[in-house]
Amino acid sequence: PEVDLSNYKKDREGFIHIFNGENFDGWRGYGKDIMPEAWTIEDDAIKINGSGRGMAHDENGGDIIFAYQFQNFELKFDYKVAKGSDSGVFYLAQEVQTYDPNTQKLIMQPIYISAPEAQILDNENHVNARSGKDGNRQSMSLVDMLPAKPQNAKPQGQWNEAGIIVYKGLTIHRQNGKDVLEYNLWTPQWIELLQSSKFSKEHWPLAFELLKDAGGSNRKGYIGLQDGGDDVWFRNIRIKILD
Repeated sequence: PEVDLSNYKKDREGFIHIFNGENFDGWRGYGKDIMPEAWTIEDDAIKINGSGRGMAHDENGGDIIFAYQFQNFELKFDYKVAKGSDSGVFYLAQEVQTYDPNTQKLIMQPIYISAPEAQILDNENHVNARSGKDGNRQSMSLVDMLPAKPQNAKPQGQWNEAGIIVYKGLTIHRQNGKDVLEYNLWTPQWIELLQSSKFSKEHWPLAFELLKDAGGSNRKGYIGLQDGGDDVWFRNIRIKILD
């Protein structure tokens, strides 16, 4: 069930603090009703204690979401990476299950096939920073689609200020006081970005259909944090509803 946002602290600027620095109230694992044990709280920050195996999560890890579906919003947060670390922030995420005819069971699909992702990365030491196209896998880029420019992420071990705005499809990523990319969801531009990425209709039809209509019919979804197998910290996570 969704949380009641009225139970969360709201500051003078109208931002709701969806992480209080003390516990995981409102947070749970993606596709789960509990918080994975690999996620802990350290110095008022959410920390993913990476398995060191990349996206191959162990049983105690996995991505997490805040249990409320947002539509038009401004999200602000701080992040810090360890050396060589990789993570991401998802928005408009859905929990997607598909039927496996072999096992005759429903299986949970990964969160990134339904949600745009803002990359979180150690640009200096992770190979993703040199892959992709034109830097579109560096910090606060729209993963595999649009690079964050200027690329102004601070080195590993230092805190970065970041933000994501979604308003009637207009989407902006911010990093350390700068707007670093802008695009429009649900438009021909968005379809073109998908078709030129690993989520193209030909390469990954399920991901293409889900991302094409990111947020589903109601144009809203969850905020999620990625377990990329590495140590990453998030703090000061707050959101303003723009409806």
